[in-house]
Amino acid sequence: MKGLKNFFVLTVLVGFVNAATAQVKDTVVVKSDSSATAKAKPGAKKPEKIKPYKEVITDKAITDLGVLSVHKVQDKFYFEIPQTLLGKEFLLVSRLTKAAAGMRSGTSGYAGDQIGQNVITFEKGPQDKIFIKSISFVDYAKDSTSQMYNSVMRNNVHAIIMSFDIKAFGEDKKSYVIDATDMLDADNELVSFDATVKMGYKVGAFQKDKSYINFVKSFPNNIEINTTKTFAKTLGRLTVPPGQEKPVVSGNYTVEINSSLVLLPENKMQARYFDPRVGYFAVGYTDFDLDPQGVKRVSLIKRWRLEPKPQDLEKYKRGELVEPAKPIVFYIDPATPKKWVPYLMEGVNDWKKAFEKAGFKNAIYAKVPNTKDDPEWSLEDARFSAIVYKPSDVPNASGPSISDPRTGEILESHINWYHNVMLLLRNWYFVQASPNDPRARKMDFDDKLMGQLIRFVSSHEVGHTLGLRHNFGSSSTVPVEKLRDRNWLEKNGHTPSIMDYARFNYVAQPEDKVTEAGIMPRIGDYDDWAIEWGYRRFYQYNSPDKEKEHLNKWVITKLKNNRLWFGTESNPYDPRSQSEQVGDDAMIASAYGIKNLKRIVDNLQDWTKKPNEDFSNLSIMYDQVTGQFSRYLGHVSKYIGGQLETPKTIEQSGSVYEVVSKADQKRALEFLNQNIFTTPEWLLKKEVFQNTEKTPVNLVENLQTTVLNRILADNVLQMINQSQTEDADAYALVDYMNDLKENIFTNSTEDIYRRNLQRNYVESLIGLLNAKPSSANRFSRTAEVSKNSDVAAVVRGTLNNIKENIAVKKLADLVNKYHYEDLTYRIQKALDPK
Repeated sequence: MKGLKNFFVLTVLVGFVNAATAQVKDTVVVKSDSSATAKAKPGAKKPEKIKPYKEVITDKAITDLGVLSVHKVQDKFYFEIPQTLLGKEFLLVSRLTKAAAGMRSGTSGYAGDQIGQNVITFEKGPQDKIFIKSISFVDYAKDSTSQMYNSVMRNNVHAIIMSFDIKAFGEDKKSYVIDATDMLDADNELVSFDATVKMGYKVGAFQKDKSYINFVKSFPNNIEINTTKTFAKTLGRLTVPPGQEKPVVSGNYTVEINSSLVLLPENKMQARYFDPRVGYFAVGYTDFDLDPQGVKRVSLIKRWRLEPKPQDLEKYKRGELVEPAKPIVFYIDPATPKKWVPYLMEGVNDWKKAFEKAGFKNAIYAKVPNTKDDPEWSLEDARFSAIVYKPSDVPNASGPSISDPRTGEILESHINWYHNVMLLLRNWYFVQASPNDPRARKMDFDDKLMGQLIRFVSSHEVGHTLGLRHNFGSSSTVPVEKLRDRNWLEKNGHTPSIMDYARFNYVAQPEDKVTEAGIMPRIGDYDDWAIEWGYRRFYQYNSPDKEKEHLNKWVITKLKNNRLWFGTESNPYDPRSQSEQVGDDAMIASAYGIKNLKRIVDNLQDWTKKPNEDFSNLSIMYDQVTGQFSRYLGHVSKYIGGQLETPKTIEQSGSVYEVVSKADQKRALEFLNQNIFTTPEWLLKKEVFQNTEKTPVNLVENLQTTVLNRILADNVLQMINQSQTEDADAYALVDYMNDLKENIFTNSTEDIYRRNLQRNYVESLIGLLNAKPSSANRFSRTAEVSKNSDVAAVVRGTLNNIKENIAVKKLADLVNKYHYEDLTYRIQKALDPK
């Protein structure tokens, strides 16, 4: 659940242009026919005559007043744009209200999915035109009187994407009437698919004769445009799993699209600078003013605008809890199955306590919409945030949000809740918690258990919509042995952050008698701190620059508590920051995890059986066991060639980067030797292979190869080799490679599993020497090494050493004799291709 970052969310957008200086300043003058045509060139199209208001907006018009007045006259839709709104910025977001049959792929193509986003302005142009401009947030200079500002503006002209003739002036001569029908009933970047999204959905040519406008509604700060659009399909087809027939579909896609045009706040929220020590999503821009001798990339955190009510401001400043002027409200999609609604709501309401740390009570809550009391409530209305239920077989959920690109202010969010996330939750809980929780020792969980699992995921996704990124390092602050301490766990939880991917406590053993409170994630110390840091208001500072020093000192003080540490999800080398890991030592934690997996495997057939069904559940859950085992191996593998990263400012002591100690790397290698290089016999249950299509040899080989790809990747070997320049006592590359070789080529009798391991190990070394750059990837045997590095020399030397050791072996076993002859041939061919 990747708290994932939606493609359409503006996360790297930048400052803004003063629209008042960018717009063309025209005086409103109604020209006569003669003056309008006198200067026209021969053959040029005559400007359309501007008619009196009553001739355009007739007495048959159905008018909806709002931020822009919308008039429907028969089949025409007119927008009436006040002069006061010219140059004002609007956020335009388009979503699927109804998705086409056959268009879905993975987690996309469902009702509620966002398909486009833009920031636009309406501006008065020459020749009685109204332009729509697309606003670019790329570069920024604050001082509009400076030469730099003028230079930035000259190089960032906003594109005109629509042009409209003025049909009439408002009755008070202070507004302009345009015919928006052709824009609405068309395929364009404003009310249809973004071009990239259209390609992803395989949406082709627009079918205008099969498309129409459903309605346009105007509200005080937004307009909702609802259209039905039909498109031809492209020739490309979505992939279909083997064994499934391709569905019979028509040649077109018909979808319903809702486009929300939202006026961005003129009173902009005070932004807060991003800090890598506290995990927030961000928007950003390139600032040409901050650094007098260069440019600087500026990042602003994404957060909701929480402010005290004016009458409570002084109370807030005194440290009293106050209610925000505008709380964060999530509505539950009416399509959600009723029995899960309370748990989804609890997942939202659980964040109330965290916001009290920032000085706000009742700052966030969930509601079930009451369309009787509020008939204009709509799931697509941009004023409302919601948890949207999607009847999908995708086992996932996600928490995207829409933000003001100028400040990072979150304006609304639609959390995607896919029905089949329950399958994911069942599988996770079964494979990680069933040894400790008897309720998980079956295929169909009771509603109460599933409800609590739904509540946990709801809280996690809501955390993303509050601006919080994954904190993969949070669980690494917990000593492994504390994960077996029932009393400690009930007080503290098994990870300090629900934004971690710690999932469930797989370390606890049955004899520890740990309860649900010590197994399931919950909002913890880090989450409370992150909300406090992001949402606490400091009214003594009236700009991001002025509060920066205060915030830095605050973070430094708080980080003396290790449980408040943020470990990024993006560092491939830091073993503290890992998905699906718990505890501060992966070797110890994984050993406990394997003990629990052994208990599951011993009971797997009994715990997965269902009357009158085949062995599909046995096969599925066995895959879950092997997948979990592979995660443990991956957690340990990351110590090899590892590097710890701890972001700091210059006021903090200690290093930002530290090499993982030699002792820990050697412990990691020994763990791998004992648990995967040595065949994991516990995993090879005869009854599984007798009742499923699985084969033990392929299973073990895949697990071993995955580990080899990680610990023999070129970038990992380069990290090990370079580490000695930072630490004289670091694990030397030649020592590591020799230790690994000795583990692979033991003196024990080789069986089929060991032969496969040795073959894949040798092929990994050969691949390092022979791969082409175009085939390289980060953790693969095909990653090419630099021909001038120590890595190439050590790899070549290791292959030579293997060949020499094989030559002196005397084997009576014919299979092993042929095996070693084959290895010799492969090595010789690699070292001397000619």
